[in-house]
Amino acid sequence: MKETAVGFWTRAHAFFTQAGITVERVLTDNGSCYAAHLWRNSLAGQGISHKRTRPYRPQTNGKVERCNRTLLDEWAYARPYRSEAERRDAYPQWLHTYNHRRAHTALNGQPPASRVHNLTGQYTSSVTWMWP
Repeated sequence: MKETAVGFWTRAHAFFTQAGITVERVLTDNGSCYAAHLWRNSLAGQGISHKRTRPYRPQTNGKVERCNRTLLDEWAYARPYRSEAERRDAYPQWLHTYNHRRAHTALNGQPPASRVHNLTGQYTSSVTWMWP
């Protein structure tokens, strides 16, 4: 589990760096993988601070919870897929629409990409802003 969290972080950080996005802080829940020395050292080695959500307060992480719900409602279960492979194949297009075209209330009707001024607009299906 600990190596998985660090492995994910390594890939996510590489994506953000490639996109010209500087990560200063990472907010996680209180899972054991985020309390591990390996996780702490990985962030500290990149000069990134780690913040944790308050225990037993899912509201603290409300944006992530809402994002997960949107992911399920608008992509994973939005329509019947014939197979898991078909569902996975639909993800890159949904992700592009979500990040570049879908209006977000919290952003005054603008898509998330409008908030990242130095974004190249290019990404592959292997690295994404939001992932299942």
